[in-house]
Amino acid sequence: MKHLKEIINRFNKIKVLVIGDLILDEYIWGKVERISPEAPVPVLWANRKTYIPGGAANVANNIRSFDAQVTLAGVIGRDKNAEILKSELKKKKISSRGIFVEKERYTTVKTRIIAGHQQIVRVDWEHTEPLPQESTHKIFNFIKDNIDDFDAIIIEDYGKGVINTQLLESLILLAQAHKKVITVDPKEDHFQYYRGVTAITPNRKELENAVRNLKIKDNKNKLKLDSDRLFTDKDIDTAGYQIMEYLGLESLLVTLGEQGMKLFEKGGRATHIPTVAQEVFDVSGAGDTVISTFTLGLCSGAKRLEAAHIANYAAGIVVGKVGTAVTTRKELLERLG
Repeated sequence: MKHLKEIINRFNKIKVLVIGDLILDEYIWGKVERISPEAPVPVLWANRKTYIPGGAANVANNIRSFDAQVTLAGVIGRDKNAEILKSELKKKKISSRGIFVEKERYTTVKTRIIAGHQQIVRVDWEHTEPLPQESTHKIFNFIKDNIDDFDAIIIEDYGKGVINTQLLESLILLAQAHKKVITVDPKEDHFQYYRGVTAITPNRKELENAVRNLKIKDNKNKLKLDSDRLFTDKDIDTAGYQIMEYLGLESLLVTLGEQGMKLFEKGGRATHIPTVAQEVFDVSGAGDTVISTFTLGLCSGAKRLEAAHIANYAAGIVVGKVGTAVTTRKELLERLG
């Protein structure tokens, strides 16, 4: 624990670029005391509205909560929600110098209606079409011109159009040339884009679906992919090794919900890490916490397994909070005891 604390205490020296789909998470809070006479639905008596940076912006928020420096790259629309998102980023001291306005799109917003502690509905406003080439070039040129300012690059792929094969091919080569850590919170349909990154952090479902989509040929360890059945623990091991080899990764960290995590490392080693969550209220944003702390750990001198343990402790704190939450360096150090 002492060594893990030493690693965490170095987080404030790290500078990270987060690139991906920017989302504004809007929360409308209130209470429900009756059913609508117009339809069999609850009526929320709203009394409060809050905003939190979501998507790639939540990863940046996680990075900042650990006192590290972070810059965001992505796109927003030219609308009121863009101004709200930029204001929230400014409050949290997150650099938005890599964010560009795409006037043909509106800012992605996810509105969650909360009654007490229970989410009753979510409303999404979003575009999912790939970015125009001009916007992709702007983002890449920004990263190329500033690559020496960052210790690591996190790719946050929500499938909203920012992350595409053209951008990633150039970005991964750039990161490799400059010996930067590059990690990915993946979209299951895009696994083939991530060849050559340092690590990816899928959840169990994303790993299962990715293996089915890719239809990897492996004569030694065949998976039965002809149904939608859940993978067994043995299947997860086989899938993990297949994805490691297919993408040429240094490590693969799979989050398994109440079963914790499994870390696959280059060279064939796989380690199960049991969950340390004391209670679970909301898993929103837990994946963002995992990739943030895992990446910060790698940049702070941690071995891959040490970084995974730190990520596991951080996720255990976040799932005990309501909404798209983060934890802090202080909270994490206290949890380690």
